Amino acid sequence: MAHFILVVDDEPDIRSLVQEILADEGYGVESAPDAAAARQAVRARRPDLVLLDVWMPDTDGITLLREWSQNGRPPMPVVMMSGHGTIETAVEATRLGAWDFIEKPISLAKLLLTVERALEASRLRQENEGLKRRVSEVPEPVGTSRAMQALRAQIERAAQTEAGVLLEGEPGTGKQVLARYLHERSPRREAPFVVVSGGALSKPDAARDVFGVEEGGELRYGLLEQASGGTLYLDEVTMLSTELQARLAAALATRRFSRVGGHENVELGARIVAGTSRDLVGESADGRFDETLYYQLKVVPLRVPALRERPEDIPELVRYFAGHFADRDQLPYRRFTVAAQNRMRQYPWPGNVRELSNLVQRLLILGQGDEVDQPEVEQALGPARPEKPRGDGTLPIDLGLPLREAREAFEREYLVHQLKLAGGSVGKLAKAVGLERTHLYRKLRALGVELKDGD
Repeated sequence: MAHFILVVDDEPDIRSLVQEILADEGYGVESAPDAAAARQAVRARRPDLVLLDVWMPDTDGITLLREWSQNGRPPMPVVMMSGHGTIETAVEATRLGAWDFIEKPISLAKLLLTVERALEASRLRQENEGLKRRVSEVPEPVGTSRAMQALRAQIERAAQTEAGVLLEGEPGTGKQVLARYLHERSPRREAPFVVVSGGALSKPDAARDVFGVEEGGELRYGLLEQASGGTLYLDEVTMLSTELQARLAAALATRRFSRVGGHENVELGARIVAGTSRDLVGESADGRFDETLYYQLKVVPLRVPALRERPEDIPELVRYFAGHFADRDQLPYRRFTVAAQNRMRQYPWPGNVRELSNLVQRLLILGQGDEVDQPEVEQALGPARPEKPRGDGTLPIDLGLPLREAREAFEREYLVHQLKLAGGSVGKLAKAVGLERTHLYRKLRALGVELKDGD
């Protein structure tokens, strides 16, 4: 398929000459007399290359190049043209991502050579970036917000130690990506990185999967041994059964364990990294999570921010996912307009990065055209969930939350209500709700329920 080139110049003779020469060379060519027409042409179809005049009557080419530039370069190669260019102009164009700068009157030989080299360089860059996406199983966590910069720095420091790491954050925030990133930054990077999903941890025979089996002549290595020398990531660690929690706590304490049905101890050679979307302080206070295991896992606790807490990262994430799915699934690449990105920045993203990723993939699959604009994003996001009013007997709980978060919200509202009925007395509250007083204090503290002095 012929490359499509856009020629932007306010001089009709130059536009006609360049268009004729490039068409004779087999390129598809369209021309625009000014910046407004150039914007429209780029919106209608993404060119493979733009030849852009610097001096135009409505908007200069440098300003137009600045509009198109993303992350330091435009989405297609741009070659600047000028009849009276200066070094300062060339430097500015290069800084904004222009591929080259040629002077008028244009040498036809130089023009064709520049076009050929720019298109070849663009092809090689795209192939290289696609290859990197395919072979890199561990993308660096996306985002340049202050929160993500701090989190990456913490992970890289923790990676150089053997300390237990606990990643705490809402579902969909990318805890597994961060665990893999930690592994790749550690001295264990050449060894396996093994993931245990929360669903696997809740199975009745999960101990056999984690610790392995040695009975009746059968020897099967568990995930701890499969990850030996490397890292075992326990996703949603609160789904471990009570028995499994106790076994894991003992293994971490002694750095040894036995397989199910076995009698010989095996050395624990894997590093354990855990993730949770639950408040383990509250889980431990209620006796639902082994307190010893909690302290073993949280030597280095790292909080993963929700996407709504770092909206400045959304444009970068959108570009990453658009490129990722276009390459992986061979989908047409679509550019998200500033208005579309701004609408996405305002959305609360209850499903966090996972929800954003799914939305971008859906828009690439179902959408049409090179651009995604605000109305298409609005339609894809759907109507906002109405908040339930207080005072009508209903609780202000978002029914779109995951079960555990909804339960935590209910417990908070329930205990606040019962505390009011008890006149602020924790002793009366403990009797009313059937909880031991020490556990109740921990529960209230974990849920963020403040008590008045003296209570």
